[in-house]
Amino acid sequence: MNFRNLIAAIFVAATSLCVYAEGYQVNTLSARQNGMGHTGTALKLGAESMIFNPAGLAFEKSTIDFQASVTGIFAHASATVDGTRYNTSNPASTPMAFNLGMKVYDNFAAGVSFYTPYGSGITWGDNWPGAVLNQSVDLKAFTIQPTLAWEIIPGLSVGAGAMITWGNVDLCKGLVTPGSLNALLAMMGNDYRFADTPASINLTGRAATTVGFNVGAMWDISSRVTVGVSYRSKMNLKVKSGDAALNYANEVARQLLQEKLNVLNEANFTAEMPAPAVLNFGVAYKPVDKLQLAADAQLTFWNVYKSLEIDFLSETLAPYNQHLTKDYSNSWTFRLGAQYSLTHRLDLRAGLMIDTTPVNKEYYNPETPGMTKIEPSVGFSFSPIKYFTIDASLLYVAGLGEDDASCPYADLLAGKTATFKADYRVHSWCPAIGFRVNF
Repeated sequence: MNFRNLIAAIFVAATSLCVYAEGYQVNTLSARQNGMGHTGTALKLGAESMIFNPAGLAFEKSTIDFQASVTGIFAHASATVDGTRYNTSNPASTPMAFNLGMKVYDNFAAGVSFYTPYGSGITWGDNWPGAVLNQSVDLKAFTIQPTLAWEIIPGLSVGAGAMITWGNVDLCKGLVTPGSLNALLAMMGNDYRFADTPASINLTGRAATTVGFNVGAMWDISSRVTVGVSYRSKMNLKVKSGDAALNYANEVARQLLQEKLNVLNEANFTAEMPAPAVLNFGVAYKPVDKLQLAADAQLTFWNVYKSLEIDFLSETLAPYNQHLTKDYSNSWTFRLGAQYSLTHRLDLRAGLMIDTTPVNKEYYNPETPGMTKIEPSVGFSFSPIKYFTIDASLLYVAGLGEDDASCPYADLLAGKTATFKADYRVHSWCPAIGFRVNF
């Protein structure tokens, strides 16, 4: 077994140790706005504006505004390999957001948000054909954002927040394919054959806390038209010390492989990558008093993610530092939303998102089955009593599919690079519930 190829395989696995990987961006940070296609760049949303556009917080009329949301993401992915379809068995993910806004002066407001901008999980199983790329991954990211907003003149505001972000990941993948090990056993005259993945690795890591900024501006062009723009900065996220642990299918696999694979239990590494900047444009239009329309366009600067830089902590292993190709492209997300006030207690909503993918299909890893997605949504808000509102919504994510997507990987026993190909499909249901207290 070639040691350099072995180290390369470790780093292919570690490509999941990133909290901004496409496929894990959470567009479910508000039970209210999910029903409007997650629009919000040009809407005055009170405390929730700190996430969508910090400038909107300045228009809050209440002295205190507290909002909380939680979403259940029930996602399903499949991969078709050589005519056979393999399905994921994913646990539900529950991104959430808590926002507290306070009116300091008539034209000045402050607040703080806690939300999970990135996070999901995917479980392919231990023994599917792509196990050498991914068996399962559990990813979480967290952000605290203190924010200030100022209405400079009537109808024109600016806002800024500091994004304090950290995260963690737990990843499992196969190191050796059954086919490669069986071929080696046959050459050795050994009749034993593996049906399951002989050896797997569990990688865990924590991204160190990093800080970025979220700024925006909002302007009432007229009493019925508002425009907004916001910008979230690029951040560099780094796993300072990842830990690895080996698992074997059985005692036969352990006896055959542990001598050559044991180094993995001692290998600690760092992984660093850029978290891309995001630019949002929005317009809101109120044709009649009871109807609010909104449209957003979001540009994510994924082109900075050309490769994942990974280095060993031990200087003696420096020759094996890796620079793994990702070659992402910038991508757009387009959002439309509508809200109709049926009564003074009940608001109805509908929306649509079109989320284009930045992923290069020649470096397509099933840990993040990214593809262009169509996402319709509906929702409502109901105020049973004064100062208290319940929000609920349902978002459906329909992936358009990605056919003949490929990903290179190191075939350790053959001593060469192989390619895994599959056709992917993704869809998910995302119900959300939240509440708002303001006075």
